[in-house]
Amino acid sequence: MPRQIRTMQKEEHPLLADFLLAAIYLPPWYTEPLPKDILSANPQLRAAWYAFGTQPHDFALVAEVEQRIVGAVWARIAPMYGHLDDRTPSLCISLYKDYRGKGIGTALMAHMLMHLSAKGYANVSLGVSKENPAVRLYQRIGFHIIGDGADETEWLMVCPLPSPASLLGFIKRGL
Repeated sequence: MPRQIRTMQKEEHPLLADFLLAAIYLPPWYTEPLPKDILSANPQLRAAWYAFGTQPHDFALVAEVEQRIVGAVWARIAPMYGHLDDRTPSLCISLYKDYRGKGIGTALMAHMLMHLSAKGYANVSLGVSKENPAVRLYQRIGFHIIGDGADETEWLMVCPLPSPASLLGFIKRGL
């Protein structure tokens, strides 16, 4: 599947709210759609997307397939889910359902890790539901569980960032 990974443009930043809503893990038994107002009502969710691009530690990439944005990965230092400290960007990643399991998320992650490493960050963190199968992907990429996240249903994971040169090999191999 031909794809392009590129920097998210400022006019595309509003898409982050939609991608964040799609990224929220729901257990299989939960069948109702989440209301979009949850993104503003929950302070940790709001911190992940609101006023994105206005802070020096805001970075976002998108994946395009056939000139359509199908996924996004973004990082910022903010009191959001996955926040570790004021030196470590927290990461969010989301893909539309039809594009999951095709290596696109892995490529997005690899590009973001390389970008953050090149910017001089030592680590990146994220929060993930303990039930989310994506935990295995994050571990394969190099994230380690360091404890509970915002509550007992979430893991806080941290990835030490290797040098940009070593990440290039990951990208070429598709992780």
